[in-house]
Amino acid sequence: MKVLLVEDHADLIQNMRAYLNKEGYVCEAATTADQAMTKLGGFDYDLMVLDLMLPDGNGLDILSWVKQTSGDMGVLILSAKNSLQDKIKGLELGADDYLEKPFHFAELNARLKAIYRRRQLKGNNIIQCQDITIDTGTLEAKVHDQVLELTRKEYELLLYFVVNKNRVLTKQSIAEHLWGDYIDALDSFDFVYQHIKNLRKKLSNAGGQDNIQTMYGSGYKFVV
Repeated sequence: MKVLLVEDHADLIQNMRAYLNKEGYVCEAATTADQAMTKLGGFDYDLMVLDLMLPDGNGLDILSWVKQTSGDMGVLILSAKNSLQDKIKGLELGADDYLEKPFHFAELNARLKAIYRRRQLKGNNIIQCQDITIDTGTLEAKVHDQVLELTRKEYELLLYFVVNKNRVLTKQSIAEHLWGDYIDALDSFDFVYQHIKNLRKKLSNAGGQDNIQTMYGSGYKFVV
């Protein structure tokens, strides 16, 4: 899952990013409303953690814009205690949930997973796609009940393909989903091909179909 963290407290955003990275998320960070809008305009995210009090703007304005342009993205509001009106306004604008500061990172993780299940996975932990079964709770994938020995990136790649089945995904979008803004330091997207090659091999060795179709000049498609 690719997450945008919008929070102006440097220590908090650094700690959130470190914790969520360990949990398998790809995290990008913005400490101002301007930075957040720039990232939202240039990249796609599955989830956003949004602080409402930003030094150069109101998080509610960002939320309103997001809901008009990126309806599939889940939003979790971070709010201070006793800010009832902000919570109500945020939920009315389309936020999925809110979390009061201070909070435990384990709860943040649980709430983000719940939002993702509701929005992208229709409330399920188990995704079935032909001969592939993915359990987002255990981060496990199977073909014909045989567990696939996938790396974390290969698992995220397979999940990304299945959730976006029959859609063309460019190399850049795949790279951004798996690595976030770290791709700015890369010279090419050749590693995307290598991960897809490895995933194809593991699916084939388990007796699965080769659903990953190369769309020359545009990217890849998981054809169902």
